[in-house]
Parts: sequence; structure tokens; C-alpha cells
Amino acid sequence: MNSMRTSTHVNAKMTFFIRLYCVIWIALLTSCSSTTESMYPRFAEPIPNVTVTVGRDALLACVVDNLRGFKVAWVRMDTQTILSIHHNIITQNPRISLSYNDHRSWYLHIKSVQEVDRGWYMCQVNTDPMRSRKGYLQVVVPPSIIDNMTSTDMVVREGSDVTLVCRASGYPEPYVMWRREDGQDFNYNGESVSVVDGETLTIAKVSRLHMGAYLCIASNGVPPSISKRIMLMVQFPPMLSIPNQLEGAYIGQDVTLECHTEAYPSSINYWTTDRGDMIISEMEIVGGKYEAFPMDSGYNKFMMLKIRNITKEDFGFYKCIAKNSLGETDGIIKLDEIPAPPSAFSTTPKAILDNQTFKKKGRHENSVTNDAVSSNFQGEVYGEQIRTFEFGDEENSSNVRRSSINYVFIPFCLIYLINTLRHWALS
Repeated sequence: MNSMRTSTHVNAKMTFFIRLYCVIWIALLTSCSSTTESMYPRFAEPIPNVTVTVGRDALLACVVDNLRGFKVAWVRMDTQTILSIHHNIITQNPRISLSYNDHRSWYLHIKSVQEVDRGWYMCQVNTDPMRSRKGYLQVVVPPSIIDNMTSTDMVVREGSDVTLVCRASGYPEPYVMWRREDGQDFNYNGESVSVVDGETLTIAKVSRLHMGAYLCIASNGVPPSISKRIMLMVQFPPMLSIPNQLEGAYIGQDVTLECHTEAYPSSINYWTTDRGDMIISEMEIVGGKYEAFPMDSGYNKFMMLKIRNITKEDFGFYKCIAKNSLGETDGIIKLDEIPAPPSAFSTTPKAILDNQTFKKKGRHENSVTNDAVSSNFQGEVYGEQIRTFEFGDEENSSNVRRSSINYVFIPFCLIYLINTLRHWALS
């Protein structure tokens, strides 16, 4: 019985010592592990992702603390290509170089970045197990127009359908839009718009109002945006309008006839008489009879014909004609004679003098019957003359009143003088 108690006591002591040994051993292992961990290199910060425009230089940074005798390597992850080990460049790519600072900061340089450089890059330290950090190099490409896949200047017939195409490349994928170069709105599928999104611009039943320059603009957030100019020309036969189909003029006057035309291709415009004779402009000749001068505004033309010093033979019909490869049209203007207006000043100096004489003599009835005044304007001039002479008559009447006062004052003075002399004699 005692032996059994002794054995149990011994087993308990052994169990205690075994547990104590395990605790001490685990503590020692943990302490050694911590000491070993503190002796290993560690990354001070993550490798930042870098975005670079194609053609620029890129820089990837790897910062390692406590490197000690370990070595740093750069690796291209997608191709598993070793770029550098410690101080040595391994890759044959001449655009890649390495720099470092106090064995802590390790920089990977990539000159003139290309799209093939886009991807993940890893910075490794040759510990066991290997330690690493990775960063992404994003290569962006500004947009560009693919000329061989983009429309050029187009010429179409009015009323047909037309499609303009614009293809662009870049990274990220570019956004493409269309607008008129002059910034004006245009009719697109029944709506008035200023901008159309997408690579294609389709216009149904194109009209002459669609004619002009269009800009295909590509952008993707990477400057600069790019554009291509495409001219859209719409062909149609000539059309003609006349502001005034009937013109009036008097003999000796100059008159200008006017026609408006629209055409593309540009029309040949000229004037003829009612006999069919073509009118030749004589603007270079001093005192020439005819002067024809067109004024262009896009597909619009304004035809002007100036006829100088109208005579009887100039009255009649004149025809303006417009022709292009798609057709021709004409319009007729009639030039009629009208009475010449009276001269602005037909009153002669003698007649005005007679009116003055009549007014001063008080014979107003004669001035009324005088035919020298023939217009309202002349009547106003005559009225001024009358008012002038009335003012003169007022002066004459005032002179008469002054004369009457003098005749009354003189006798009064004589009487006063006689009384004074008499009083002096008596005294």
C-alpha cells in the first residue's frame, strides 16, 4: 500500500517537471523566433501603383529595412522575367536601369514607357522563405484617329442618306463624338442637336442645310484630345428667288436689279435682256452702262445688276440665269418707267421777290395765285419768307408809333417855353 502511494507521488512529480520543461522550451523557442524575426529584412512600405503616359519615364520604388546581407531583386510577374539582382541588371532591355540609396531604397527605372511595359512588378528579398511586395505599372495612351478606318471629305446628292465613320485608338478606350465645326445645331433624325455620340454619324435624307465641316473628336481623359475635320458637300441644282419682280425708275436715274441663287456645285450666273442678249459688265469702263457684281456666301449667291443713266430703251424685261452641272433656272424682272419727281427747289429768286413785294404792300391775294411754289417743302420755304416780312412790318409800325409821340411832345415844349418867358418879363 505504501509502495503504491510512493509510486503515485513520483508520477505526479514527473508530470509536473515534464509540463514545466515544455513551458520553458516553448518560451525559449518563442524568444529565439522573435530574435530571428527581428534579424530578418522587412518592407517599410508597400510599392505604390504608378500611372504613366506612353513615352514618359516610370519609377517603381521598393523600401526595405534591415536588409543586412540579403539581396533585393526586381521581377516582371506576368513573364517571370528577372530584371535585376542586387546591384546588377539582368534583363537585356536597354530602357531598364536600377538605382539605390543606402541599401534601403531600391528604384527600378523604365525609360520611354511602352504599352508592353504595362503589368505587375515584384520586389523580392532572398530570405527563406522569400519575402516580396508588388506594384502595378499602368501605361495610358492618348487618343488618336485611325485614318485608314475614318471617313474623308464626302460629296453626296441632296435627299440621299450619308454615314460618316470615325475610328479612334488609345488606352483607356476613347469616347468619340461628332459636332459641326461652326458650333451650330443641325437636324439629326428629326431633332435639332449640337453633338452626336458614337463612332458613326448617319444622316437620313441629307439636305443643303447639312452642308459644312464636321469634327470627329476622340478623348479618353489622357490629354490631349484629338479631332479630325471632315467636309460634307451636298449637291443640288440651282434654285432662284427674286426680292422684287417689278422695279420702277425714271429717265436719268440709276437702278439696281437683284436675284438670289442657291446651287452646289457653284452655279454660273449671268443676266440677259428680253431679247436674249447677254449683258456684259462694264465696271472697268468709266461711265459704263452696266455693272454686274455677284456676292457669294457659301452655296448662296446674290446677283446684282446696276444700270446707269436710264433711257427709254432700257425699260423692259431682264432675266437672271443660274446654271450648274445638275440643271439651270432663271427669273424675270420687269423695269417700268415712273414719273420723275419734281425738283427739290423749283422756286426762282424772282418769284420769291414778287411774293415779298405782295406781302409788304398788303396784297395777299396775289401771293396766293402765284404758281412759283409747287411742293410742301417749297411752301415751308415760302412761309419762312412771309414770317420774315411780317416781322419787318412790326418794326415799321413801331416806327410810326414813335413818330406820333414826337409830334405830341414838341407843342407841349413850346407852350412851356412861352409861359416861362412871360413870367420873366412881368417880374
